[in-house]
Amino acid sequence: MSLSLAFHGAAECVTGSCALVETGGARFLVDCGLFQGSKSLKALNHDAFPFDVTSIDAVFLTHAHIDHSGLLPKLVRAGYRGPVYTTRATRDLCEVMLADAAEIQEGDVADLNRRNQRRGIDQVEPIYTVADVAPTLRLFQTVKFGEMIEPLAGVQARWWPAGHLLGAASIEVAVMDEGKPVRLLFSGDLGSGRQPLLPTPDGPVGVDHVILESTYGDRARQDLTPEARRQVLAEEMRQAKAAGGPLLMPTFAVGRAQELILDLLAVMRDEPELASEIFLDSPLAIEATDVFLRRGWNLEAEENPYLELRHAPRLHYLMRPRESDGLERLRDWHVILAGSGMCDAGRIRRHLKRLLWRRETTVLITGFQAAGTLGRVLLEGRRLVRIQGDDVRVNARIREIDAYSAHADAVGLVAWLKARQPVGGKVFLVHGEPDARLGLAARLVEAGIDSKAIVAPVLDEAFVLSATEALTSETPRRLTPGAAGRPDWRNGRAEFLGDLNEALQGAPDDATREALIARLLEALKPPGSGG
Repeated sequence: MSLSLAFHGAAECVTGSCALVETGGARFLVDCGLFQGSKSLKALNHDAFPFDVTSIDAVFLTHAHIDHSGLLPKLVRAGYRGPVYTTRATRDLCEVMLADAAEIQEGDVADLNRRNQRRGIDQVEPIYTVADVAPTLRLFQTVKFGEMIEPLAGVQARWWPAGHLLGAASIEVAVMDEGKPVRLLFSGDLGSGRQPLLPTPDGPVGVDHVILESTYGDRARQDLTPEARRQVLAEEMRQAKAAGGPLLMPTFAVGRAQELILDLLAVMRDEPELASEIFLDSPLAIEATDVFLRRGWNLEAEENPYLELRHAPRLHYLMRPRESDGLERLRDWHVILAGSGMCDAGRIRRHLKRLLWRRETTVLITGFQAAGTLGRVLLEGRRLVRIQGDDVRVNARIREIDAYSAHADAVGLVAWLKARQPVGGKVFLVHGEPDARLGLAARLVEAGIDSKAIVAPVLDEAFVLSATEALTSETPRRLTPGAAGRPDWRNGRAEFLGDLNEALQGAPDDATREALIARLLEALKPPGSGG
């Protein structure tokens, strides 16, 4: 057998999507995404790729979200010169998303280097820069949904609507192996099928192996109509207004921001007492909105539902940093949407630093929060968090709505896979944390999928494939199996320091504080060092 499949991202975690397929005569990637979450995961973005970049013949891209596309400029910077195949809407979104990612990296690295210089720590380089984006975009070649192409000798590929984001696709790949085709289906990120603005996820039947996302594999969401979803949002808005302060929404800039604003405007029309100014503080979301206005035609609905965003008097676009800083003067009831959605980059961090300590603030989370991100820490109830080197007390109301998720829940994932039957070989569960993959595996078995056909790869694990089998292959691993799906020691350090500060502040007197510090210092002494 000459066909192999390696998972160099989105294995045991929900970011960094990157699969390497090798045939007898070609090597190609499906996605090349940025890692997010713990610092151990994000450190992988700076390391060399675990494969020879110059040997890659093509990239097949499922969609534009940065955890699927965000390392393409790094790939080009490392010497890649082949084509990147994807849909036209994905290409247009990548134009703004990759440029934004590069600007964020340059800005974050500049800030980090200023702090490092004061601490006497070595300077670091950005993963890539804005100058790397244009050469990357020149490699894009657009495809049409449903059209079979032959991008490489002995390899055919077809993009199917995934319903997750404008232009998002599942990718069917047929590879000739020893004279016979082996058919792989990469789900990409699947939509719920209940989003009124996006197509229903689709795909072929009778493939050999399926690579299936499992982000929400361990949970089922309430099946809400668009009207019911707006009512849930309206109730959160009522409570936020009653609290007396702003509603701050960490927002994924592409897709989620546009949906939320449409619903916010609808609620304000229906309930004028909730009307307020809406500030979209995300240059990426603003530029992406223009793509939605151009490419957002929905064939099923026969309309472009995003056109309302063109002229909305209450909606204010904040492009420049000084416009963002101007929000500090505002009090009382207003709405701010800012990226990033997991609170680990972008302008949301500045708003959290100035608003989290205020009891009248409401922070509303509307998307998945990966392990180790600030968004996950807030949802887990931490009362003291560290943002850009500063400790911030969490007095704000932290709320969550999962009705806006762009991912299918466990019920939707099982239904989508059942519609692809028969699957002759394996079902690889990717793009999910450990509990999510375990939960989805159990549901698949209940649905009649043979447990022996379900595979949960670890990061960098490779398999040799035939039409029915997948044999694991020895490959170097960048992280210990299991490490990708959990917070690392740096998260533990931040949690410990927060607990320590709370304990010291809450101690009854200085003698108690000194005794606590003495005990900790004693515990830090290496074994056998004596008194």
